[in-house]
Amino acid sequence: MPESTLTRPARPSGATLSEISAQVPAVTPAGDGGDTRCTGATVRAQNARPGDLFCAVPGTSTHGARFAGDAIADGAVAVLTDAAGAAVLEEAGHDVPVLLHPDPRSVLGPVAAVIYGAPSTAMTLVGITGTSGKTTTSYLVEAALAAEGATTGLIGTVGTRIGGIDVPTTLTTPEGTALQGLFASMVENGVTAAVMEVSSHALAQNRVGGTRFAVGAFTNLSQDHLDYHPTMEDYFAAKAMLFVGPQACEQAVICVDDDWGRRMADLRRAAGLPFVTVATTGPADWTAGEVAAHSDGTQRFTLSGPDGQSFSAVVGLPGAYNVANAALALVIAQEAGVPLAEAARGIASVAVPGRVQRIDRGQDFLAVVDYAHKPAALDAVIATLRGQTAGRIAVVVGAGGDRDRGKRPLMGEAAARAAELVIVTDDNPRTEDPAQIRAAVLAGARAVPGGGEVREIGDRRAAIVEAVNWARTGDVVLVAGKGHEAGQEIDGVKHPFDDREEVAAALESLS
Repeated sequence: MPESTLTRPARPSGATLSEISAQVPAVTPAGDGGDTRCTGATVRAQNARPGDLFCAVPGTSTHGARFAGDAIADGAVAVLTDAAGAAVLEEAGHDVPVLLHPDPRSVLGPVAAVIYGAPSTAMTLVGITGTSGKTTTSYLVEAALAAEGATTGLIGTVGTRIGGIDVPTTLTTPEGTALQGLFASMVENGVTAAVMEVSSHALAQNRVGGTRFAVGAFTNLSQDHLDYHPTMEDYFAAKAMLFVGPQACEQAVICVDDDWGRRMADLRRAAGLPFVTVATTGPADWTAGEVAAHSDGTQRFTLSGPDGQSFSAVVGLPGAYNVANAALALVIAQEAGVPLAEAARGIASVAVPGRVQRIDRGQDFLAVVDYAHKPAALDAVIATLRGQTAGRIAVVVGAGGDRDRGKRPLMGEAAARAAELVIVTDDNPRTEDPAQIRAAVLAGARAVPGGGEVREIGDRRAAIVEAVNWARTGDVVLVAGKGHEAGQEIDGVKHPFDDREEVAAALESLS
């Protein structure tokens, strides 16, 4: 797919190979060509543009250097690679200047940052990490920054925006070359403050290398991504890279509602780096309390801070976890230079796609789509909905393929423990057998003593219809796991499928 024109700057500053090697440790030129100027960088040969540095990194099945010919044909003027890649280039007879590094993937961000003129230093950049709440918190922070008059940028799970314009991307945190290109495009288009979700994968793979975070924030930690991280300790250590070490943020805002947050604060303290803490359940620099939940899902709370400061704020999203997200967002915004009163005004009416999103077609029960695809997140959203209804709850839930298998029974358990009806269905099976994934979720659901009724319907559309037809006046139907996603990946093919549209269609068929 061709890149959007906004994924890179139209007028890049560029850098010579000599300038790159002088500023990025262990990057050395192989032979002549130090005066060659690169005006862009890419790891994808199909996205190469005239003037690019093609970054040929080793892959799981083949070396990226084998695609250098395509990149060069499209205008790439130099190649960054390792010794093995250089041998491939020589064998193929590609006569272009080469930069060498023993692990080129690890320096993609720093190299691209040099080419694009260190764009993250030209704006106030906020990075948010954690297991749950990243997307909601980033939306709230973006709104708070805009309330002060900033032209904003956003990079995250739901998508990327530059000055309010949507930009197509494929990863929560893009590869280092693409990320620096986005930052440079933001700066060129007048963005003065940006917020991005920072995944554990991105931190572990150094995709954010070469990036300056003015503020970094931590939401919480619970089981997820254990297909990639061998243990929870390894998962935590990846998140901690945003707060301590060579890519640590300048200021940190840490939610200490869980033990992981308190540990993160301890790490930051031990490193002698500045931070502030936020909490809803215990002592912190800033605490959120006096919560009043309203029938329309909005919540008013009081944020209390140092020196007797106290502010009233409203968040338009239900659930105790969204009070935590909102409190964190307000303090992040303050640390980024936005007065709390302005930040509170900005977040009051924010809605987040696929996060406790109500689907209303005039029915006499509540229908909600939510992205909850982790056991703790599913627990939290069901608890929120339970607090809003005296009726029964149906949960449509599954689990993704080619991902953490250990959480599958936990998803079923969380649903069956709290709902009257659990319909186990397919999420994104990807390359796995959907029936085997469902079996794991079903095992967890059926193991709950006295749990809700459990049904299995593999077809997700049919499962949604079943739940909607089951509901009576005052009940709740929750379709969990995919949220904002507009596709379902089956056997490596992404088919159009949007839970929000499917719930709406099922509701309309009732009448």
